[in-house]
Amino acid sequence: MNHSERKWHTAAALVFAVAMVFAACEKKETAVRIGSKNFTESLILAEIYALALEDEGIAVERKFDLASSVVHTALIGDSIDLYPEYTGTGLLAVLKLDLITDPAEVYRVVKEEYKKRFDVVWLDYAQANDGQGIMVTKEVSGKYGIRSISDLQRHAEEIRFASQGEFDEREDALPGLAKVYGPFNWKSTQVYDGALKVQVLRSGEADAAPAYTTEGFLADPFFVLLEDDKQVWPPYNIAPVVRQNVLDAHPQIAAALNAVNARIDTPTITALNAKVDIDKLEYEEVAKDFYNSLKTTR
Repeated sequence: MNHSERKWHTAAALVFAVAMVFAACEKKETAVRIGSKNFTESLILAEIYALALEDEGIAVERKFDLASSVVHTALIGDSIDLYPEYTGTGLLAVLKLDLITDPAEVYRVVKEEYKKRFDVVWLDYAQANDGQGIMVTKEVSGKYGIRSISDLQRHAEEIRFASQGEFDEREDALPGLAKVYGPFNWKSTQVYDGALKVQVLRSGEADAAPAYTTEGFLADPFFVLLEDDKQVWPPYNIAPVVRQNVLDAHPQIAAALNAVNARIDTPTITALNAKVDIDKLEYEEVAKDFYNSLKTTR
């Protein structure tokens, strides 16, 4: 190879290298950045969303494990493009609007207000509801016929309640329940650390305790989650929230994530949480297995 040829090949190689750098930068810039909050359920959901978008040929950048207090700011500040959110959180914590308990109405309000205030779109919400609740043991449920919070209130004098301190005081907890259901005159009540509530009920030290409605241990039939039959608590249905400009650039996001959310109800997400928190599997593995099961049943 003569000198001119070497110069030509060197120049061509340089041009190719520069093109590859720009291509890599462009790919990174156009990747959809998916965020999550810093707890099991949000990590699982975000990973499922990521897999669904990758199946659509969309490049994804995972920016998971963000503090719940900053994830909305990251979205509207253009640090992430979408993440799984809860309708009740959007209504009360972000928009700071008055309590609404009808799931469809909560969704309508947050969808309208997010678009107006932030140019952010709520995609379809799942039936899964990660809200506040109260659980009893299966034995106590059967003995007294307790399936709802109304049943619990009627039998409160026979129930040993494992409180978590603030649950007795927060307006959206026991005081709010008492206003609608009537007073809860427990047989006894004792404050325990929230991390001990499962152990306390399993050991027979108490009969009932507060719970979030999709906690993994609720997959165990030892526990019965009570129905909030008078709808005191707001719904916390799961839905992806995505910036409008990202949805404009990748319109297939809506169909892909709506199809996923249509398959996630409360028992399903509870079981997925249990695989991580109880069975100690990695959330990526749990999300991948679930997403693959969706593809085989379409």
